[in-house]
Amino acid sequence: MGDDFKRNPQFQVMGLPDAVKMNQLQNLLHDSLIATDHVHHCAIIRRKDCNVRASSVGFNLHHDQVQMMLDAFKNPPQTREEGIYFDDQQYKCVRADKNSIYGKCDKRGLILVKTQSMLIVATYTENMFPSVCVEAVEKLADYFKEKGK
Repeated sequence: MGDDFKRNPQFQVMGLPDAVKMNQLQNLLHDSLIATDHVHHCAIIRRKDCNVRASSVGFNLHHDQVQMMLDAFKNPPQTREEGIYFDDQQYKCVRADKNSIYGKCDKRGLILVKTQSMLIVATYTENMFPSVCVEAVEKLADYFKEKGK
């Protein structure tokens, strides 16, 4: 049975199932962002279809919100001037370029970083250090960029 099992194409795994990939992304999100204690909510989104691939507990993003975030990258000067609307609040833009957008609203913040195929979204609250949140998100983005994602 052992050799037949190994040779039978019916039992060969072709790539990882989506559920396994999502679990890996969920773990990556937790280990690289949530574990810093300076990221309140976060998500990894596939850019081509605005599909949320992984997110922190209680962080629900809708397709139109994701599309609005992606659209903000199309014209960074305009985004810097107008800011970005998120979670029923207008965030003042403190950085906007082709890969990163940082927004601030009172003592809360929004970090958006895009890679070739992903968008990483993170928020922080008043008791968190914005610089730690930014560094963690940018490092995760660099990891995806190294992988070609």
